[in-house]
Amino acid sequence: MKHWAFVVAVVMLVSTWGSLQMLSHGEPVLAKKPFVEFPLTISNSWRGKELGMAQDILDVLKLTDYMMRVYIPVVSEPKGPVHRPALPAYLYVGFYQSQRTGSSYHSPKNCLPGAGWQFVESEPVTVTTSRGKEVTINKVLIQKGLDKQVIFYWYQDRGRVVASEYWAKAYLIWDAMTKNRTDGALVRISVPVAGNVEEADRQGFLFLQDLWPLLGEYLPDDQIPT
Repeated sequence: MKHWAFVVAVVMLVSTWGSLQMLSHGEPVLAKKPFVEFPLTISNSWRGKELGMAQDILDVLKLTDYMMRVYIPVVSEPKGPVHRPALPAYLYVGFYQSQRTGSSYHSPKNCLPGAGWQFVESEPVTVTTSRGKEVTINKVLIQKGLDKQVIFYWYQDRGRVVASEYWAKAYLIWDAMTKNRTDGALVRISVPVAGNVEEADRQGFLFLQDLWPLLGEYLPDDQIPT
């Protein structure tokens, strides 16, 4: 009985989403800072560099705004701050102002295997941010040949932090109906494994802690447009 109730709920959501896509609602353009203004220095602990993406990839993704960067940890030594090349943190944020017309973020579960990466481990983890907020995100260990990476990713949609692709889609439909909003972003942090996986985990969490206070200024919150 529960199985059929779930199936019916999914069918109703899909049908509703199909109807929403056919309707030409103009969505509000909500205030957010452009990613080009996102600081290359974070918390005096990281120095960043913009990497960008090839035009053919951007043509496929159809992003409204994005950033693709690498941040190198900085440590204090007697001669002053120096760059330490070990365990950089790669940051990708892809933002869509509207997802009604088919332009939407691509799940790492699909795009990473398509690029030759295999999922070795995958689990949701609860993280306490530097502002004391608990959020659940995804932690993944991937491998291609001898290369390994630890990846943290989540969907940051209309003020929510969501780990599950299915919940992200359900919230998308609900907010389209109740707020006339379908904006959203995929946030991904990647750390190469140079020694043991635990060190890459730690580096990723440290970067997330420093990133979190800034990220909210560059993504729309949960406001209901008036």
